[in-house]
Amino acid sequence: MSAPTPAVSPPRPASLLQRWTAWSLDAALVAVVTLALVATSLAARLATLDAAFATLLDAMLQPLLSALPGVPSPAQLLGDPAVLTATSRFADALGHVLLLPLVTFALLSWLYATAFECARAATPGKRALRLRVISADDGAPATCGHHALRQAAGLLSWLSLNLGHLMAAMPPRHQALHDRIAGMRVVTDMDALPRWAVAWLWLQAALACLALAVLMIALQARVDAALLRALG
Repeated sequence: MSAPTPAVSPPRPASLLQRWTAWSLDAALVAVVTLALVATSLAARLATLDAAFATLLDAMLQPLLSALPGVPSPAQLLGDPAVLTATSRFADALGHVLLLPLVTFALLSWLYATAFECARAATPGKRALRLRVISADDGAPATCGHHALRQAAGLLSWLSLNLGHLMAAMPPRHQALHDRIAGMRVVTDMDALPRWAVAWLWLQAALACLALAVLMIALQARVDAALLRALG
């Protein structure tokens, strides 16, 4: 008499942390390709942004220093035509810096995720954590059309200031906004993050702190340079 076949437990909804870890792995890959595609154009746009920021600092510091000790109010400063012009130029330059990388990253991410999930129900990042995307109704593999819709609907999760993504923390199905729109859910058979994934999350935190420190140092250097120019 043969032994009874052990029962197979159904897959569990992936947690928000598991989903973030998988997404960040995929995003790192797409970001490398994005940077390679836009590097030349981005360098020129960053130079324009740097010049626009310097002009804005000059426009703000000149009236402040010339009016000492009667420093103008913020309303007076923001009403200065030179400050308004410099602010507009800086905003335009910032938009030009951000637009191309963001659009390129979004399009590549859509193609990347749709292609992998259509073929294997998971991107490389999801596969590394044993996550997969299935139909919310019956757990069956989803169609390529549903995968494409889910990825496109992900834009709404971003535009909602990530509230759409945070919906993935809500039980029982832990579906994000774009999961609900496409009628899908993300599941896993892994209980906890492996050690390498935890290390990857700590690395992200360290890199974020490093990037913030570099940004603050760069901003301070530009403010110091603007002060020297203003003081003659």
